[in-house]
Amino acid sequence: MIDHLSIKVADRGTSKAFYEKALEPLGYGILMDHEISGLGFGRDGKPNFWIKEGPRSGPIHVAFGCSSHGVVDAFYDAAIEAGGADNGAPGFRSEYHPTYYGAFVCDPDGNNVEVVCHFEQ
Repeated sequence: MIDHLSIKVADRGTSKAFYEKALEPLGYGILMDHEISGLGFGRDGKPNFWIKEGPRSGPIHVAFGCSSHGVVDAFYDAAIEAGGADNGAPGFRSEYHPTYYGAFVCDPDGNNVEVVCHFEQ
């Protein structure tokens, strides 16, 4: 099980604004602002997604799980409004499994950010 994930971003302010808006539908917010570790996003008091300005090692793919298709849809809309680029509109991805419902958006650094629901609605 992954405890937390940290990614490097080109511009802290731009990425902060993007992730604040894009992750809000998941109940995520900034829980820590640490000089060395960067900005820690999370919910329920646990920062588990971190961004820090610095040299990037290339685009990554990160997927956040949720329990409803509505949250997937809300993430996609919020992320696009926050300046993300469409990389796969909300929908079923039956090539993964019959109830895989996800959406994909590229963040300002080109990272592929996904929100997925594995439950039938």
